[in-house]
Amino acid sequence: MACSSCSTGKDGQPRGCKNNGTCGSDGCNKLTVFDWLSNMSLPNGQKPFDCVEVRFKNSRKEFFRNTENLTLSIGDVVATQAKSGHDVGVVTLTGELVRIQMKRKKVSPDDKTIPKIYRKASQRDIDIWQKCRDREEEIKKRSREIAISLKLQMKLSDVEFQGDGSKATFYYTAEDRVDFRQLIKDMAKAFGIRIEMRQIGYRQEAQRLGGIGSCGRELCCSTWLTDFRSVSTASARYQQLALNPQKLAGQCGKLKCCLNYELDMYLDALKNFPPSDCKIKTQKGLAFCQKTDIFKETLWFSYKDEPATWHALSKDQVLEILELNKKNENIQSLEEYAADNVDEEKTIFENVVGQDSLTRFDRPKKKKRRKKKRRKPKPKA
Repeated sequence: MACSSCSTGKDGQPRGCKNNGTCGSDGCNKLTVFDWLSNMSLPNGQKPFDCVEVRFKNSRKEFFRNTENLTLSIGDVVATQAKSGHDVGVVTLTGELVRIQMKRKKVSPDDKTIPKIYRKASQRDIDIWQKCRDREEEIKKRSREIAISLKLQMKLSDVEFQGDGSKATFYYTAEDRVDFRQLIKDMAKAFGIRIEMRQIGYRQEAQRLGGIGSCGRELCCSTWLTDFRSVSTASARYQQLALNPQKLAGQCGKLKCCLNYELDMYLDALKNFPPSDCKIKTQKGLAFCQKTDIFKETLWFSYKDEPATWHALSKDQVLEILELNKKNENIQSLEEYAADNVDEEKTIFENVVGQDSLTRFDRPKKKKRRKKKRRKPKPKA
């Protein structure tokens, strides 16, 4: 998605809004809901929904009540109610879709504690807001230096100013409980503002900061994923992935959320498979299951005395053999069944693209013999 400012410049280069997904029109903002009801008029006699969704820094969104009946649209900068003073945010959603979003996030529309919108932000409000946003990086760097000098085992990941500049919220991550009372005193003295400390998890930190995942795409948690479900190593075991922490962990240091995306499909497919710890009794000896391929519906077994030699059996063959074992009937050997699964056909790929071979430089170059030109005899005088 892109906003109207993300068009192409005169020289053909991408211009961009240079706001990193926080532009005024909100078209390139992460976690934005498309308002497909914007061009539809309300039925006669029905009043528009009096709550709107407002976005603040990064992906933090809250619901506010439009008590002043202001004409608001997506992208409007508004001054909203805060615990003390006022905050400034951007309207991201209006109308009936806000009611659906509130139901989805379990917020009652009849709740009287929902804060309200004061007014549309004036130019003075926007100027103060922008000055505070410009100070955030400097204050974040200084606050980290103060925390290091106090030897606190915590990581300050982000700073968010209130719209009127009277308060700053510091987001941090820590393994254990941290006594930051002296830190608050030092920061309040250094910056001259009220300080609020808010602890977040490592996944919430990655959501706020964003980044590029190992798949080459932007992180799911910072683009569209809103709820964090628990991910366990069992998800990797069901999908027969190697339990390598470096490959299974994301930027947050936890297991990747995408391990749960295809887990339901694997669980449904494994219902028709024999258990992974099944044993086959043969006249040659006892055989154990070593590997299962869900897509090819193939299982590999090896004898107890020959663990390095694997025999490939289809799913139906294994189920048939297990039924015979239940009747106290043992097959002669696994080789009889595995011989039927040998596929001697080899797939030959043709070079239809016209690409050069990777080993073309390994071949010795043939020396070209230059043909000697015969000189024409000079005419006799």
